[in-house]
Amino acid sequence: MKNNITGNNLIEMGYTEGKTVGLALDILKENFTDTEEKELLALFKKVKDYPESFLDDPVLNPLATAMIEETNAPKDETIELVSHAKPYAVFGADYIEEGARNQMDIAMKLPVSAAGALMPDAHQGYGLPIGGVLATRNAIIPYGVGVDIGCRMALSIFDIPEKHYFGKDAMYKRELIAFTKFGPGREFRGLERADHEVLEDEAFNSTPFLKNLHGKAWAQLGTSGGGNHFVEWGIIDFAERDEILNIDKGRYVALLTHSGSRGLGATIAGHYTKLAKDICKLPKEAVNLAYLDMNIAEGQEYWLAMNLAGDYASACHEVIHNRLTKAIGAKVLAKVENHHNFAWKEILDGEEVMVHRKGATPAGKGVMGIIPGSMTAPGFLVRGKGETSAINSASHGAGRQMSRSKAFQSITKSDMKAILKDHNVTLIGAGLDEAPMAYKDINKVMAAQTELVDVIAKFEPKMVRMADDGSRED
Repeated sequence: MKNNITGNNLIEMGYTEGKTVGLALDILKENFTDTEEKELLALFKKVKDYPESFLDDPVLNPLATAMIEETNAPKDETIELVSHAKPYAVFGADYIEEGARNQMDIAMKLPVSAAGALMPDAHQGYGLPIGGVLATRNAIIPYGVGVDIGCRMALSIFDIPEKHYFGKDAMYKRELIAFTKFGPGREFRGLERADHEVLEDEAFNSTPFLKNLHGKAWAQLGTSGGGNHFVEWGIIDFAERDEILNIDKGRYVALLTHSGSRGLGATIAGHYTKLAKDICKLPKEAVNLAYLDMNIAEGQEYWLAMNLAGDYASACHEVIHNRLTKAIGAKVLAKVENHHNFAWKEILDGEEVMVHRKGATPAGKGVMGIIPGSMTAPGFLVRGKGETSAINSASHGAGRQMSRSKAFQSITKSDMKAILKDHNVTLIGAGLDEAPMAYKDINKVMAAQTELVDVIAKFEPKMVRMADDGSRED
């Protein structure tokens, strides 16, 4: 009597669709054509439930072995991406390369993604594109924050009229060199070391990992990174009085700095990115977007460490600004600071989300910010409009239009010297990869985000110091 057992019958009793079902059907066909169907169903259910009991059975051994191997095989814990990228807003689409769009598309397929946006300075990065904004639900992405955690701009506007700057180049250059250090591993030693309340932050004692970074943090406090990090003197132009800052129309000497959390932030980023990749298995194309659930210890630890790195980055700027302000004997009329490479808990459409701004800055209603151009192009003091489609964000600068290698290949030292001379800018340090020509036109970038920010004043660089060792920590 021929049995009529099908693959569906086997699946109903718990067989896994695929190899074991096929093997079971082959065994049934070759060995049990005359056995009652009811008896066979009972037998194969027993093989399913107790495969080890059939390892010595000459007919059923291959099926029993396959089932045991299947049970012991490591499970594929890869988290599937959603099939279609969630829509996101793009500002300045004409200036954004395809690589950045592709990275943002992948980010918007994460199951935890809630919303996203691309700023007009966006370009391809690592994981999330630089200039990318991503809101997630109860999850934080170490590489959505970036390596240089809490990297920021800080601007001090002094009570020095423009005319009092010119003719004193030697003094400004002397103090700029005396009170700044640039590049990876650079430290202050002995009496040069700064003190700041951030070094007393209890977060340093929260984990052995952070405690071990305290010495590095102290030594590097007040130093600046490589790459596009800078400290520069310039002139800021207020075309009209700003009531909120209480600054009259006019042109003032100002100090602008760009740097982040130094070795502290880089070490935190590397440690927690590795943890995230071990815990959160994503497909190959999304592996650098590995995230940590905020309900697990590792997520809470990273949140604490990220905020410490952000506070430390702010302290580094404060040390630099305090030292240089004292050195030139000036009074600060106003100070503005904003940061990127960070994650914030915010409310979006009535829901709490984690907003990652990698190379993008907060631009909520009334929030002040600084958007630099390049060492010769103007920067802009802005006030956010709170545009929801941009997730209350704006660009963090002009953004690169040329890779670093391309800049070295296509820009000459004479090209660099000529453009610096044309703009009357004194440069200390920096490589060809930071040449103004390597960056997008800041005026076009600003024109693409008029919905996002209002311009309050324009900053013109006059003396720029950057790392001269070809390093990069941005």
